[in-house]
Amino acid sequence: MAYSEDHIALAAEYALGTLDADERAQVEAMMSADHGFVAVVEAWERALGVLNQMVGLVEPRPEVWEKIKASIGHGGAQEALVTPTSPVLAATVANDHADAPAADASVADKNNVIAFSLQARRWRNIATGMTAVAAALVAMIAVQAYRPELLPERLRPKATQQVAQVQPPAPTPAAAQAQYVALLQTDGTSPAFILTVDAATKNFTVRKVGASQQPGKSYELWIVSDKLQRPRSLGVIGSDDFTTRAALAAYDPDTVNQATYAVTVEPEGGSPTGAATGPIVFTGKLIETVPPAR
Repeated sequence: MAYSEDHIALAAEYALGTLDADERAQVEAMMSADHGFVAVVEAWERALGVLNQMVGLVEPRPEVWEKIKASIGHGGAQEALVTPTSPVLAATVANDHADAPAADASVADKNNVIAFSLQARRWRNIATGMTAVAAALVAMIAVQAYRPELLPERLRPKATQQVAQVQPPAPTPAAAQAQYVALLQTDGTSPAFILTVDAATKNFTVRKVGASQQPGKSYELWIVSDKLQRPRSLGVIGSDDFTTRAALAAYDPDTVNQATYAVTVEPEGGSPTGAATGPIVFTGKLIETVPPAR
């Protein structure tokens, strides 16, 4: 069944998860009634799922969390508590001071002068004693530092051995190395493998994405370049999700970066002749994803 552009766009947005509740219900109703439309949605999910696998997680910034807290009522500083002052108590104190006779104030002033004089003499004696103690301590410290032999044995400083630990400098983080990625596929919507190449070590990793394992057969990776007389095998792609090899170490950077990479279907264990014997099912070229360090 042929579908309009609106139906195809609706299926794509459903796979992306950008539809509202009513639109999602509409798509799900169409899927339950039309199996062909289910195939359209699944095709978009496979095509967009590869891009999701190549994108890492992004942690929201701290200010985003603060806005979330504020929106749900947990943000902001707690207001300080204010202790109320009783106006009746304040008025009572003011009236008591206003009603005190002047004679009582004069007697209080005399008593305050006598008490202050005694306190001043006491603090002056304490200050003189503390000055003498401080001078004695300074003299003892000076003798311990420069002439310890003049002190009694029990007052001489004891020799101590201290071991200093020197922390090594923190290692400098390694600069990012250039990396290249190729999508090995038959068309633009059905990638089978993702090829990642490290420019510094020339190691490569093949990640299985959409390719299905064929019984009694093996996928084999080849490098194809006009600088080479014939395609060269880079090894059999394993049955696990990831296959890592160092087979590109023998090639110069220009050959590695500009070559075409192809996958063929070979007998189990790889081509017995060293040349491709099966059909080429997937191809791709490298693109730079991380710039080289400067």
